[in-house]
Amino acid sequence: MGRRLRNFLGWLFFVPGVFALGIILLAFTSIPFWTWYHMSVKEAGIRRPPDYIVVLGGGGMPSETGLMRTWYGAKAALQFPRATVIVALPGDPDDSLSSVSLMKKELILRGIAPERIVPEDSGTNTRSQAICIRTLVIRHPHASLLLVSSPEHLYRAVRTFRKAGFQRVDGLPAFEQAIESDITFRAGRLGGRSYIPDIGQNLTLRYRFWTQLDYEMLLLREYAALAYYKVKGWI
Repeated sequence: MGRRLRNFLGWLFFVPGVFALGIILLAFTSIPFWTWYHMSVKEAGIRRPPDYIVVLGGGGMPSETGLMRTWYGAKAALQFPRATVIVALPGDPDDSLSSVSLMKKELILRGIAPERIVPEDSGTNTRSQAICIRTLVIRHPHASLLLVSSPEHLYRAVRTFRKAGFQRVDGLPAFEQAIESDITFRAGRLGGRSYIPDIGQNLTLRYRFWTQLDYEMLLLREYAALAYYKVKGWI
């Protein structure tokens, strides 16, 4: 019994250890980025002028996801001035400090007329948002939608809205932009302890490794969500 327990405990620690090592090794490659990127653009593209631009709420406001999605939503709304803009985020639209109200204010600051913006403040996940928005546009069953969301979420969002009954759904991923400047440095010119290694020229160790780890976490979370939506029949 003791040997079996030791073998079980050995495997219990071995498997997560191998998994963690694999994640670390992958972070030294560009595989996580390209996997994330291909997922992001799989359902991306504007094939027709949208009747509705749906800005799917991310975190609160301000937040990285909220601001990025709002920025792209405003850009699309300026490109398609006849489209109604739907802000999909749970909250109280009558509360000026709620995130859904702040997203609307952000759109107005970027030149979108207030009368073009409609809040959808009931849906608490992508599936419920799709159902609530279907109720909002029930008079226009053949309306075309443009979904604006974070890159890793866009594939699931488009598939979810199509499953909810929308036939014409396009997607706009809210990609962030990398800085274009050279950010290498020579530590010897900046002072400090000379016996500490100079990593100023090593962008992989300074930034890329951690960025790839972040992509891996985004992918793991999104794959788990996709699996759940698939078994629920939501996509």
